[in-house]
Amino acid sequence: MSDHMNDVYEINVAKAEFREAYNTGNVDRLLAVFADEFTDMSAGVPSFFGVDAKSVFRSRMTKLLEQYKATLTVTIIAIRVFGNTAYDYGWHTLTLIPTGGSEPITTRQRYFEVWRKNSLGQWKIDFYIDNMDVPPMMPDAEFPIPLALCPPDTPRQRDQNRASAV
Repeated sequence: MSDHMNDVYEINVAKAEFREAYNTGNVDRLLAVFADEFTDMSAGVPSFFGVDAKSVFRSRMTKLLEQYKATLTVTIIAIRVFGNTAYDYGWHTLTLIPTGGSEPITTRQRYFEVWRKNSLGQWKIDFYIDNMDVPPMMPDAEFPIPLALCPPDTPRQRDQNRASAV
């Protein structure tokens, strides 16, 4: 197997660890896939950098996995390797079942990760960003203005505020 193919395989194995960490509720296993210092730009929360990212991520995931049984499905669209740096992107479909037994919550996020091979030759996530996926539309469809770009008093913003208050 070529070095490139071996690198792609190793990143696939690391993504399987990422998935299984969620599915077994194992925060240490999840954090082992990330570099000691990384950038976290997860949707819906502030961005964190360096050692702070790992500390905050640990806290966030510990709370999440205490409150929910998680089932993560990973769909990798592509992995591209450039020496000791690589990136992958795709979808994470996460189903959370509250420990109290109420209805499951399922979300699908688009993700992008930058991987770096460390001094031990292990691939680790160095940069993580995701956002909420939206249903496919035809290219000529009228696309909504992204909520983040709407001034606070537009109808779309007011409708969203009303919906989130429910």
